[in-house]
Parts: sequence; C-alpha cells; structure tokens
Amino acid sequence: MIKDFKVGEPADGYYLVKACSKATTASGSTYFNITLQDSSGTIDAKKWNVNEVDNDIFKLGNIVYIYGEVTEFKEKLQVRITDANLIEDKNFDLTKVLPASKFSENELKEKVNYYISTIKNTSFNLIVKTIIKEYKDSFLTYPAAVRNHHDYVRGLIDHTVSMCEVAEFVSKHYEGVNYDLLMSGCLLHDIGKIVELSGPIATQYTFEGNLLGHLYIGANLVALTAEKLGISGKEVTLLQHLILSHHGKLEFGSPVTPATREALLLSMIDDMDAKMKALDKAFEQTETGEFSEKIFSLDSKSFYKD
Repeated sequence: MIKDFKVGEPADGYYLVKACSKATTASGSTYFNITLQDSSGTIDAKKWNVNEVDNDIFKLGNIVYIYGEVTEFKEKLQVRITDANLIEDKNFDLTKVLPASKFSENELKEKVNYYISTIKNTSFNLIVKTIIKEYKDSFLTYPAAVRNHHDYVRGLIDHTVSMCEVAEFVSKHYEGVNYDLLMSGCLLHDIGKIVELSGPIATQYTFEGNLLGHLYIGANLVALTAEKLGISGKEVTLLQHLILSHHGKLEFGSPVTPATREALLLSMIDDMDAKMKALDKAFEQTETGEFSEKIFSLDSKSFYKD
C-alpha cells in the first residue's frame, strides 16, 4: 500500500489514476506526470517513453495495474512506472484503490433493511423500500460528497445508517416525534445524490447535480414514486418537506427551512453527523496533543486532538 512504500521497493499493484498530465523532456520526448491512488493514499508517479497505448491507459478515473519501483525526488517518494495494464473488470473491488467505509457492504445493507422494517406507516414504508430497491447498486457504493465528509466508497449509505442510529435514539428521547416520518427522512434525505454525483470513482457533480441539486432531485423522486404507487396526500408532502429542508437554512441550499418537529430534528442530525465525520477525517492526519488543520466545513477552525 502507498502509505507503507519505501525507496527501492517494487510498486506493483492496483491503482486509480487520480490525475495525469503530459510533459516534454529537454530532448523532446513525451512523458506523463501521474497521481496514483490506493485505499491508503496518493503518490506522484512518472511514466517515461510514453506510447500510444499509454494515452488510453492513463486517463483520469481509470483503474490500472502498475509495474514499477518506488524512488525519491526532492526528498519525496514517487513511483517510476515501467509498464501498466488497464483494468476493465466491472466487478473490480473499488476498495482496493479507494478509501471506503469501515463497515462492509453487508453490514450496512442489513442495517438499512432493519430500519426500513421498523417503519410501520404503510405509505412511508412502501415509498422508502421502493426507492432504495430501485437504486440499490448506487446507494451501496456512492460517496455522500465530493469532499469534506463521507467522501469515500459506501459513504452515502454509511452516513445514512449513522443518522438512522441517532434518529432511533432521538425519537425515544423527545416526546411527540413521528418516528416513521423521521426515519423515512433519514433514509431518503440524500437519495438525490445518486443523480447529483457521478459515482465513487473521480467523483464530480453531474449536469443534473449542478443545475438541480440533490434536495430537489430527492423530493421529486419521492413524488414520482408515490404517484407510481398510487400514494397521495399529506404524508407525501411531509416527507418531501424533510428532504427539501434538511440543510436547515436558505443560505445552506435548502429552498425551505424546517417547519415540523421531524424536519428540524433531521436537519440537526444531518449537520451533526457531517461535522463529526469531517472532524474524524482531519484527526486522521493529526497527532495526539496537536491541533488539526483548519476545517473549512467547521468555520475554518482548528480542533485539538486529545
């Protein structure tokens, strides 16, 4: 793994092409400056004597098998690539080249199924079950963001499950909470990200994501699914409201602000879970007894790790 590399060791293995740019030597020959990534981190690499095949292999987002050696340049490790093969297996395990949730796909899937089963309201249960079943492949693999929080393989479902766990406690702690509505909101609040984002590899915002955003996409998906199932009325509107208002404030992207107890709770649970994950991410690079780098999503503050 990249984090364990030492000078002189072979660098053979699977990687994601995180970046690649073409350059020319003083003698006029072409080479590539490449950034490789595996689940432990990234490293700069060089591919000298580039040929036509290399142009197809070293494209952004490609998964490749590299043959090479760990070298050092200006006191920084890098990889000298001698050869490479493009991996085109659709069933390739992305966790070999990308950071992933610490929970397995089966663990997260079982938890989602459990929380769906606890929703007793027939309309909510059917809407949630139908949407998640239809988009299960994306829901199981997508990140929850391009950066900042839960930006890894299975990040979306990881974030969703974490929120469900908090909601389960909160709904018991505070009187008057509609559990079925709150749990349905947790399970579907970010479902629009399966359209807003391009996927777990080289994640970017899609055309629809840039123009519509995941709040509208998710709320519209609820409306379309409810219509298909023959469900209408107050419950559909309440669930849409939770999705549309879960960013809490207009300036944070919500077209409406929370106007029910469940919508307010959902927005706070979402905000808390995202911020704690952003803090966890910063603390991974922070020594005990030191302050973290400034965290943009936490008002650009540094936090002490004890």
